[in-house]
Amino acid sequence: MPTIKKQALVIGAGTGGYPCAIRLGQLGVDAMLVEKAEPGGVCLNWGCIPSKALISATKLAHKAQHAEHMGLSFGAPTTDMPKMQVWKAGIVSKLTGGVKQLVKGSGTQYVTATAEILGPGRVKLSYPDGKPDDIVECEHLVIATGSVPIEIPGFSVDQDKVRDSTGALELDFVPEHMVCIGGGIIGLELGQTFQRLGTKLTVLEGLDRILSVCDKDLAQVVARQIKQDGGEIVTNAMAKGFSERDGKLWVRAEVGGESKEFPADVVLVAVGRRPVAKGFGLDKLGVELDERGFIKVDARQQTNVAKVYAVGDVCGQPMLAHKASHEGEVVAEVIAGKNTVNDARTIPNVVFTEPEIASAGLGEAEAKQAGHTIEIGKFPFSISGRAMAIDETNGFVKVIIDKSDNRVLGIHVVGPEASDLISEAALAIEMGAFAEDIALTVHPHPTLGEAVMEAAKHALGEAIHVGNRRR
Repeated sequence: MPTIKKQALVIGAGTGGYPCAIRLGQLGVDAMLVEKAEPGGVCLNWGCIPSKALISATKLAHKAQHAEHMGLSFGAPTTDMPKMQVWKAGIVSKLTGGVKQLVKGSGTQYVTATAEILGPGRVKLSYPDGKPDDIVECEHLVIATGSVPIEIPGFSVDQDKVRDSTGALELDFVPEHMVCIGGGIIGLELGQTFQRLGTKLTVLEGLDRILSVCDKDLAQVVARQIKQDGGEIVTNAMAKGFSERDGKLWVRAEVGGESKEFPADVVLVAVGRRPVAKGFGLDKLGVELDERGFIKVDARQQTNVAKVYAVGDVCGQPMLAHKASHEGEVVAEVIAGKNTVNDARTIPNVVFTEPEIASAGLGEAEAKQAGHTIEIGKFPFSISGRAMAIDETNGFVKVIIDKSDNRVLGIHVVGPEASDLISEAALAIEMGAFAEDIALTVHPHPTLGEAVMEAAKHALGEAIHVGNRRR
């Protein structure tokens, strides 16, 4: 087989791999990026981007349907799911095509092929068009192979009756009933998307509440909205299987020791994702995995094997696109010889439910477990002029500070545009800000961002537009 020599080879062109490849090119490293499927990975093709396209479209339909009290009447919206899917696909196509051009423009070679590790520094590339295999010899190897949805017993995913997140995003009709197994981020984002179009949503969650990764008071706001929109949330429910009768699927679940059935036209299985760390020869290098199958890495994203690195979902939580991208850039700089480590103080998390949830830094329980004595400031959107003006008053901003010195430990938002508001929070924590830094920063009026300032002032006992306790 022909041999290609490269300084660095990146396996996987997702949100961890392609930024790594681009940065390698910028830094003058002779690198190759290999991807067996589509550029952009799960995020651009089957996750972040397509889901947010559908979420935005369905939110618009829902808002129009409930605007009569504002003096606007549109009538009942009609849904053309095939057309919506075409629109969504167009967005994905533009972004994935852009990834290829960015990689090539940086000077890194982009290759569509399946990679198999043969041994230290040797990787075989098998091409989908029948072209003869190549061998790549590389000094540095970056694993960016991502993750796949977890399946559970009794629910074999056929992308028809039983779908994972990828299959749910391809639905070209609006189901009458949907049972979502799993009350986490992915399940609720997709479940509420179809709920806004008229689907009756039932959420089966094995724990005692939904969105266990979020502070309880934030999760409760979303839970209330799901119920207000006609949905059902069943906690402490273990899904066991399903049967078909009378033209419906009937999902069996054990709830508090009792067997119950729930009707569905589509079952969405969204119980998490597992890393892709096997099946392509990684074991030949002796790379160490943890008990859950994630690749272990240090602060430079290096594995236990010299010059072998891992980024993104394959090396652990949080399994977020922006975390992967940051890690990819860190690795590129390490390979280029820069004195770089991954020392991000916080990785903000966003949940595109209705309403949105976003968090940066420590939650209440985490802060207390870490030994902090805390103060909490809250500002509800129900008294925000801007929130009232856009008719989205559900939720609040919560700021958690250390009582001893007023340092900001965490900021959490549930409500309108939480996904955009959280960037200020992430910056505050990254720079080691105190509550006074946010409070003394003049925020423009009328905006949703004022709620962050007011919540910080509330933690200090200085808020103007919400009652304060004396400090």
